Amino acid sequence: MTVEVIIPTYRPGKEFGEVLFRLSRQSVTPRRIHVINTEEKYWNSSWEKEFPLVEVTHITKGEFDHGGTRRMAAEKCREDIMVLMTQDAVPCRRDLLSALIAPLCRDDRIGAAYARQRPKKGSSPIEKYTREFNYPEESHVRFAEDIDRYGIKTFYCSNVCAAYRKSSYIAAGGFPEKAIFNEDMIIAKRLLNAGFGVAYAAEAEVYHSHDYSPSEQFHRNFDIGVSHAENPDVFKGIVSEGEGIKLVWKTADHLLSTGRWYLLPGLFVMSGCKYAGYLLGENYRKLSAPVVRFCAMNKDYLNLSHF
Repeated sequence: MTVEVIIPTYRPGKEFGEVLFRLSRQSVTPRRIHVINTEEKYWNSSWEKEFPLVEVTHITKGEFDHGGTRRMAAEKCREDIMVLMTQDAVPCRRDLLSALIAPLCRDDRIGAAYARQRPKKGSSPIEKYTREFNYPEESHVRFAEDIDRYGIKTFYCSNVCAAYRKSSYIAAGGFPEKAIFNEDMIIAKRLLNAGFGVAYAAEAEVYHSHDYSPSEQFHRNFDIGVSHAENPDVFKGIVSEGEGIKLVWKTADHLLSTGRWYLLPGLFVMSGCKYAGYLLGENYRKLSAPVVRFCAMNKDYLNLSHF
């Protein structure tokens, strides 16, 4: 099956050069690495010469949308499998793409597969444990009938690094044209509704982690809440808070068992900011426009779409 890699970028730096280097040396060679770059003046044109697989489409910041931009790139893809990545997802090994697409090659009932995210060097203990919690060692495949058992985790998917069978993607309706966040989970739920499965390929690994501040977590989770409110067909009736609470207590137990009790206050502050942001985002229609703009991480989306 042929593969195309799609990567939206915003002011990519030196790390993105490493991403391109590792992608160009994969055991499964993609036909193309399509970069959709926001703000052309920050693009390093030497990458196109150094990595012949790279083709770049430049857009303005106002044109970028989490769903619409990826939908546009998907429409231009002519390969069997699309691999969606972010600019800061660094392949761990040369077999990333082969391991990621393996579930789709084995079983045509599977419409998507996403990779395991490993913490980057220097990540905090809390961030390291969060990655281990969300991305365990065991692979799995889930279908629509698993929702009663796994809830929102049934259609968890991350475009940090995920592969989609193009035919399944089309059958499911594709990425949403407008999305402030969670375009990956929206298409995953659409795939389940269309009868396809979503696989977690633990053998496919990328380095990806962020030590967000409490303020950044607040804004990020506000956008997540907005996404849930705007897509009731995807998230209504699916309880997500339980997974968050489970993560907090599991992380606290891990910190205590490893002698890092002094990190507990920071964990609870961070968790409180996440939850407050999510609740406000979920109820953003009840807030004034200035408050929404203050809370949102993606302010351009809300400015253009709602006020």
